[in-house]
Amino acid sequence: MTVTIRQAEAADYDRVIPVVDEWWGGRHMSAMLPRLFFVHFADTCFVAEDDSGRLAGFIVGFLSQSQRDDAYVHFVGVAPDHRRTGLARRLYERFFEAARAADRHVVHAVTSPINRVSIHAHQAMGFEVVSGPAEQDGVPFHPAYDGEGGDRVLFEKRIQARGVWNAIRAP
Repeated sequence: MTVTIRQAEAADYDRVIPVVDEWWGGRHMSAMLPRLFFVHFADTCFVAEDDSGRLAGFIVGFLSQSQRDDAYVHFVGVAPDHRRTGLARRLYERFFEAARAADRHVVHAVTSPINRVSIHAHQAMGFEVVSGPAEQDGVPFHPAYDGEGGDRVLFEKRIQARGVWNAIRAP
């Protein structure tokens, strides 16, 4: 089955939000994904659909307004029947391309220290774990990063910005 990735639209929120908690095994995650991302950051959010038009995955990110070199991935989701197909990597690559086009060089992301699948997936895509003041099972994290109970593993990945890449490749 072919999966197509396209830029998100505001209406995609109504497709994404009903599946978020289900895709996270019943964890209440939908509150972390407000509609504003699909309205105000659609240029850096992408949706994946299968041949039948069914939602296969999504990535929600933005270009930092205060850190001019940075971009941030806020949320990534892949339907259970599309996992381990490379779709998450394709979604990230699409986001990286948008960040490169905006001349960004660093992409940030976070996850919970208990989410081992996410930690390993980020590392497999070349993200580095940012050193933190605490450690759990050998993984550094930042206690209360997102408030009480919001312990997070911080990631960063350096990407080659498009302008620099073109300058390097130019004859």
